[in-house]
Amino acid sequence: MKIKKKGNPKSKICFFGNFPPRECGIATFTEDLINSMNKRFNPKLKSEVIAINDEEGIYNYNKKVIFQVNREDIGDFINIAKEINKSEDIKLVCIQHEFGIFGGEYGSYLIPFLETIKKPVVITFHSILPKPDELKKKIVKFIASKVSAIIVMANSAIKILNKDYDIEREKIHVVHHGIPNVRFSSQEKFKEKLNLHKKIVLSTFGLLSRGKGVEYMIEAMPALVKKYPNLIYLIIGETHPVVREEEGESYRKELMQKIKNLGLKKNVKFYNKYLSLKEIIYYLLASDIYVCANLEKNQIVSGTLSYAMGCGRCVVSTPSTYAKEILSNGRGILVKLKNSESYAKEIDKILSNKNLRLEIEKSAYSYTRKMTWLNVSAKYLNIFNSIIKLREDITEEYPAIKLSHIQKSTTDFGILQFSKFSTPDYESGYTLDDNARALITTVLHYKLFNDSLSFNLSKVYLNFIERMQMENGKFNDFLQNKEIKTSEDAFGRTLWALGFLIDNSKDSEMVCKARKIFDKSSEIINVLNSPRAFAFSIIGLCYYYNKFQNQKYFDKIKKLADSLSDLYDHNSSKDWQWIESYLTYANSKIPESLFFAYKVIRDERYLNIAKDTLNFLTEVLFKNECLFLIGQNGWFNRNGERAYFDQQPIDASYLVQTYLIAYEITKEEEYYKRAVLSFNWFLGRNHLKQIMYDENTGGCYDGLSENSINLNQGTESTLSYLIARLSLEEKRLNRKKK
Repeated sequence: MKIKKKGNPKSKICFFGNFPPRECGIATFTEDLINSMNKRFNPKLKSEVIAINDEEGIYNYNKKVIFQVNREDIGDFINIAKEINKSEDIKLVCIQHEFGIFGGEYGSYLIPFLETIKKPVVITFHSILPKPDELKKKIVKFIASKVSAIIVMANSAIKILNKDYDIEREKIHVVHHGIPNVRFSSQEKFKEKLNLHKKIVLSTFGLLSRGKGVEYMIEAMPALVKKYPNLIYLIIGETHPVVREEEGESYRKELMQKIKNLGLKKNVKFYNKYLSLKEIIYYLLASDIYVCANLEKNQIVSGTLSYAMGCGRCVVSTPSTYAKEILSNGRGILVKLKNSESYAKEIDKILSNKNLRLEIEKSAYSYTRKMTWLNVSAKYLNIFNSIIKLREDITEEYPAIKLSHIQKSTTDFGILQFSKFSTPDYESGYTLDDNARALITTVLHYKLFNDSLSFNLSKVYLNFIERMQMENGKFNDFLQNKEIKTSEDAFGRTLWALGFLIDNSKDSEMVCKARKIFDKSSEIINVLNSPRAFAFSIIGLCYYYNKFQNQKYFDKIKKLADSLSDLYDHNSSKDWQWIESYLTYANSKIPESLFFAYKVIRDERYLNIAKDTLNFLTEVLFKNECLFLIGQNGWFNRNGERAYFDQQPIDASYLVQTYLIAYEITKEEEYYKRAVLSFNWFLGRNHLKQIMYDENTGGCYDGLSENSINLNQGTESTLSYLIARLSLEEKRLNRKKK
């Protein structure tokens, strides 16, 4: 038993299993999971490792490993449990279980550890075989009786544990195998990187052993090569260390001989190396089809298959328990076990139909977004918290601010409306709304960071707004055809953006241009009818007035705020404290505008109505400290049922902004907490527990439905996320100064 000296105490989770530099799937899984946990929840919660060693093994572990256990020494398991019991900072142990990695028959040395440990234990079963013999069943049942929760990676595993091991379902949770967050991309640029251009690429990766079934895929190659001469099959990965120790490279040599006999030396290649994550991703992204030829029918999880799907690749697999579940509903193709003709037939079907392959790729990619490591780590924490409260899953540790997606979506003319996944859709055109939102985003970004990129982007968006203004002061909403469309809400949002620039930009030329556009539109304010147009306009007017103290705009602020207040008096009741008989979109902008109006005019009526309406919204939108936005699919009519789906990022963003101004005006800390909680909707504190922000691209997903997220990263959603993120950053910096 080896123990690393402890540093400063803090709340810790210990993950117990194999760990790199050991070369195996469990080791890689454990490393990826704790990296994700630490990225998301450290420093308030730290994840560390109890590593298992072979008797003769010596490993140069990194500092995350705090204990080492000799798998062949039963005393080590007992002593480590005692050390953990003595530690005040270790709150929970999570075992990464595979029968072969713990000492004793069927890993039975784990039993004295569980008998000794007094801290809560959660176990992740990486393999569960049906129809066990009596000893295996007895060991698994004992383990299940000693742990607080069981994690499996497929729904079929629940059935096996319940039916074949008599373990109650209530204790079992499904959390899919984690995957890296990779953007959806075509194969071509990765083929270029790997010198595979003009090739049709099939691949298999992972530690090589006889159970991988690669020989059956090789035997399918002659028929495929005859039709597709530029086909290449890559067998990526070194031989499994245990296999290499027992039989050397005999299996690889047999495969090489088969390749030679079949005349496939130009079409089948080995990459005999233990791959880094970056290399794995590159090869997967270069692949037209990923082949999982595993011979184990009862395999309950496959990291390699999960990774391939997560890269948006079409998978052809043997019918293991896991593959049958995860590739169902058009997410992949199953082939017959040990049947080369079946491989050739199904692969030919995919290669001859590009649309079919693309459909499978998109379906696989969409399904696996819930499996990214940050989503998986959030689900682990949720399970841990149900056992012992480790920390709040509300975080003020936010992702870095990135303008990459909006930069990519911006042309010299303006910002495009939509994206297909993360790729800007040039056919979608340009909207006034999006360019107004983009102007707010970049002006605030430049104010906080003095960044030349955001300054230059601001000029593009302001120029777009200027082009869209008509002689009468109105704005054309959409630029793609000759038809002119105007809307009051878009008009109000544009005034908001212009006013924001006027009050926050230090560039006199831009302020002058924005003021000219604003003044030209000022008379249109008098004929507005939409309450949300009132609200957006009030906010823009208040920013303008804050800079230039124009009495005309003071009067307009008062007139619009009085109109909203009168609507409240007319429509509100004890049970419905709102200005209308329904709740739709952008609801929080109503109270926000009244907070702004109060700040300028100091009329207590505005403040009281702002607080009443915002508190009413809070009661409607939050359940058990989780934000449930009003869904577009039906909204919420008074005395009717509210719609929960589809929820839109823009409404979460508006709430953040509203709570922040409420906090600024009232100094009530609860409003700041609600702003943080609302922003956490983007970070996975929603009903699906899925992250809406893509750190790879800097984009935000377009919507949250009942069972899935909309994976397109449109401009509205991305800008909404960024405005909320930047608003919180500004408030955080201001709070630090105080």
